[in-house]
Amino acid sequence: MAALPASYAGRTAVGFGKRVGGKPAEAVAAEIQQRTAEQMFKVLGELKGGAMKLGQAMSIFEAALPEEFAAPYRATLTKLQDAAPPLPAASIHAILAEELGADWRERFLEFSDTPAAAASIGQVHRAIWHDGREVAVKVQYPGADKALISDLNQLARMGKMFSAWIPGLDFKALINELRDRVIEELDYLLESQSQRAFAAAFEGDPDFVIPHVLAAAPHVLVSEWIEGRPLSDVIANGTPEERDAVGLLYERFLLAGPSRAGLLHADPHPGNFRITADGRLAVLDFGAVARLPDGLPPAMGSLLRIAQSGDADLVIQGLRDEGFIRPNIEVDAEQVLSYLDPFVEPSRNDYFHFDRAWMRGQFTRINDVRNPDFMIGLKLNLPVEYALIHRVWLGSMGVLCQLDATVPVRAELERWVPDFTAQTA
Repeated sequence: MAALPASYAGRTAVGFGKRVGGKPAEAVAAEIQQRTAEQMFKVLGELKGGAMKLGQAMSIFEAALPEEFAAPYRATLTKLQDAAPPLPAASIHAILAEELGADWRERFLEFSDTPAAAASIGQVHRAIWHDGREVAVKVQYPGADKALISDLNQLARMGKMFSAWIPGLDFKALINELRDRVIEELDYLLESQSQRAFAAAFEGDPDFVIPHVLAAAPHVLVSEWIEGRPLSDVIANGTPEERDAVGLLYERFLLAGPSRAGLLHADPHPGNFRITADGRLAVLDFGAVARLPDGLPPAMGSLLRIAQSGDADLVIQGLRDEGFIRPNIEVDAEQVLSYLDPFVEPSRNDYFHFDRAWMRGQFTRINDVRNPDFMIGLKLNLPVEYALIHRVWLGSMGVLCQLDATVPVRAELERWVPDFTAQTA
C-alpha cells in the first residue's frame, strides 16, 4: 500500500515533463489517472484479504463520488468485484490435495488451472464433476484467514482513536462483531451450510437460482456452475428495461432472504450476482450472512414508518430503544431525521429512481463538515445486531444507483419488512 503514493508521485513528475514538452494538460492528467487506477488494482489485488475487501467496498460506493474522480477508476473498481491477480496452479493443486485428499483429481473429469474469477479470500476454478456436472471450485488463498484477522486486530488497536473521533459509536463491540463474522466467512464448511439453506428456500423459484453445494472442506467449496451475465455488465451496458428488472430482483432477494431462509445475504457487491439466460437472478458467495431466524427486526419497519410521518421525537425514542443512540449522547431530533433521509426517502415512493446524482447529493450533504448533519453521524451508534443489515442496506443502495434503476420500493418493503406500513400521499 505504501507503494501507491510513491508511484503516483513518480507518474506526476513524468506528467509534468510531458506538459513542459507540449502535451495537453488534460491528456496528461487522464493518463496519470489511468495508470494510477491500474496500479491500485494491482496492489489491492495482490494483497487480497482486507485490502481487497476495501477495494470491493469502494466498487459499490463509486456512485457517490464526483464523476470527474470516479470515471477513471470505475472500470478498475469493477474488476475488483470478480477478478484479481491469480495464484499459480501449483499452489492451487497443493491446497486441493490437502483439503480433498491426494486423489482429488479423481473427483473431476476436467479441472481448469486458469481461474474463472478471483476475489478477496479465494479464487474460483471451472471444472467438470465426476458425474458430468459443470462445477465451480472455490479455493481459499493460503494465509487468507491469518491476514484478515490480522487486519481486524490492527483496526481494534486503533479503537481508542476512532472512539475519540466518533463518541457515539461503541467501536470495540462493533469490531468484535466484525471479527466474529469474518472468522465465519473464512470457514467454507459453514458457508456451505448457508448456501444449502438458501438453495432449499429458493428451490424452483421463478425469479432466483442458487447453486447447490456438491462438496465442501474448510478451505475448498464445490458447487454447481451457474452461467450468466455479470451484474457489472448490466451496470455498464444494460438497457433501461434490463436495469429496472434486475434492480427489482436484486432488491427483492436481499429483502426476502431473512423471511424465506432465516438468513440475510450480507455481501451485496455486483460480483456476487449473475443474470441467467431465462432472466433469473443467480446469487453466489454465501460466506457473509446474517442469521435472522425470525426475519428482519420489526423495529426496522416501524422506524421507517415513523420517519415517513416526520415525527422526529418518536424516531429518536425508537433509535434509543434499539441502541442507535447511546444513553449519554444528546442529539437534535430534526437533524437526526435529516441525516436518515437517504434511508427514508426511497420508502416514501411507490417507485424510486436510484441514480448516481441522487447518491452523490446525499453523500456530499452528509459528509459536508459545514452541514449540521455531519456532526449527527459522529453521535450515532451501530448496534452489533444491525452491523450486517446496515452493510447490506447501504451497499444495495450503492448498487441500485450504479444500475440507474427504478424500483417499486414501497411494495417490496410492505411484502418483506415486518411492521412497515406504507404511508398514503
